[in-house]
Amino acid sequence: MSNVSCVDFAPYLIGNFNLYAGDVIKERALPDIRDGLKPVQRRILYAMYCLGLYSNSQYKKCARTVGETLGKFHPHGR
Repeated sequence: MSNVSCVDFAPYLIGNFNLYAGDVIKERALPDIRDGLKPVQRRILYAMYCLGLYSNSQYKKCARTVGETLGKFHPHGR
């Protein structure tokens, strides 16, 4: 236990928060220039495609799409 040292936590927290916030803005919050979609919107559309939901297909409830997206395509812990 003699190897334990006291370190000021504030600079570490501020530096890491800025890195995390920048990553969130860059990777999740801004739409992609190629198609104008955010990653979560792209996952929802892909889940709808996998379920066979097209403009001319039979109606399915929104909860089915949400469950499919969260269950198969949502990256947990990111």
